[in-house]
Amino acid sequence: MTGDIPNLSPVAAATALLRAGVPPGEVLKLMEPREGLLNSGQVANAEVVSLKQLGQDFQLLLKLTMDNGRQTTLPVSSSLPLTPGTTVNVAQGSADTLTISVQDLQKAITNSLTSLDTRQLPPGTLLQGKVLTTQVMADNVAQLTGQSTGSAATQPATYRSIVMLLNTALAGSSLTLDSPQPLRVGSLLSAQVQNSQALNFIAMPNRLDELALAQQLSTQQSRQGSLQSLLTALQNLPPPTSDASAADDLSPQLRASITQLLDDLPDLPQMTTAKGVAQALSASGLFMESRLLAGQDPTLVPDMKANLLRVIAQILPGLPGNVSYNDAAAANTLARLMPNVIRNALGTLGLVAAPKVPTNFPLPSRTLANAENNDDLEILLKLAAGAISRLQSHQLGGLEQTRMNADGTQVTTWQLEIPMRNAHDIVPLQVKVQREDTPDREETPETATQEVKAKEKLWRVDLAFDLEPLGPLQVQAQLVGGSLSSQMWAEREGAAELISGELDSLRARLVACGLNVKELACNRGVPAQGSRTVLEQRWIDENA
Repeated sequence: MTGDIPNLSPVAAATALLRAGVPPGEVLKLMEPREGLLNSGQVANAEVVSLKQLGQDFQLLLKLTMDNGRQTTLPVSSSLPLTPGTTVNVAQGSADTLTISVQDLQKAITNSLTSLDTRQLPPGTLLQGKVLTTQVMADNVAQLTGQSTGSAATQPATYRSIVMLLNTALAGSSLTLDSPQPLRVGSLLSAQVQNSQALNFIAMPNRLDELALAQQLSTQQSRQGSLQSLLTALQNLPPPTSDASAADDLSPQLRASITQLLDDLPDLPQMTTAKGVAQALSASGLFMESRLLAGQDPTLVPDMKANLLRVIAQILPGLPGNVSYNDAAAANTLARLMPNVIRNALGTLGLVAAPKVPTNFPLPSRTLANAENNDDLEILLKLAAGAISRLQSHQLGGLEQTRMNADGTQVTTWQLEIPMRNAHDIVPLQVKVQREDTPDREETPETATQEVKAKEKLWRVDLAFDLEPLGPLQVQAQLVGGSLSSQMWAEREGAAELISGELDSLRARLVACGLNVKELACNRGVPAQGSRTVLEQRWIDENA
């Protein structure tokens, strides 16, 4: 989409005002009436500090400077978009109005840039800005209301916007643009300079999204707590008492929510079947937001995140009656539950690169509270909030690793955690799944066979869990075109040897499933840290 910069002269601006029905003396309506702000006949200098569009009107913040030097700020509404930095002279017409003179008004509406100096901003320069206002042009308003006839009535709509520039030497200046589509007020945009009167809008660079993601990932990782801590605490809660005089902070609704959360956990036999694994992945909480976006109710199906939020909702009503309740601490805890994705990082857009947050897999175990008094509601709330942050750390980690490689290969990552019941223990299984999709390329007879192989999806699966008596284990596997290769790591002494002795049995079971098994090995220790992002680091060569 392109945007034209209208070359408006003061005369043309005044004519546009008359055509729009704006009176010669623009009236600003005070949001809060101020009696006696200016004496009769007194004129004050006013500077527009900010501009905000509200429907077809605009809200301005003015800084008034009186003759005696006294300053005050006033919120006013206007029918015209007076850009920040504009200075005008105003007089008070009544307790709730200010009036701008005609000469000042003509100057004010041409304060926004209507052309670019290509010596300062040569063609190809990237401009970034924030949309302050968007209005349909007067001619289009006439078309929509049926006041125009002939060929003009069939002309496409044109929208005029004021954009605050955020980069280059013109940062802080406003620019008037005409575009064939309305620009959303408050949105950020990027455009390349074509010439002094035209810009070419381009897709917003990923830097802002990367910055927001990195900040949220860092925040959630610092707040996360192990799922095992919460689930163990819930398992060990004392049973409900039949003594009416005994204090029991857990309401029947809360106990029911806790029971639902624990009952939805898969057990080890379920995780040995393909259907059971698929159900566990679906119920991990990874897809709660996508269900909401699709208009589905996540509470109608097993969902770890929805169950945790239900437990939190049942804990909150009981907190004020708790003798150890601290409202400030509870408010701080609640502020941690859901990430507030930062979309207004204007001061850093294009100036500061997103901080690189190391992708942690597996997430380390982290306990937020002492094991004592885990039946206290406030402690349970903190553990549940930490569990929510842990699930979100996995979700954000998957987004951070989803990318497009330089060769056009699309890498999609899902990262999640599944707590499994093993008798009376809770065993969290951390999972990371990556899929590589190669771009379509034009085939020739000589390369047809290679292209078919290249289009085969490459899957990577990482697992991490701590299962007695083997201890902490990590698994990395690759699958492409039916060929599987896997490496395993065991931290405990003797565990690697024990697993290595069972690899032949594992190979036979995988072959029985129709897979071509190549490398299977188990090592002592932990895998080397760092993402595997290039094809040269694959364990198998599918073109061999």
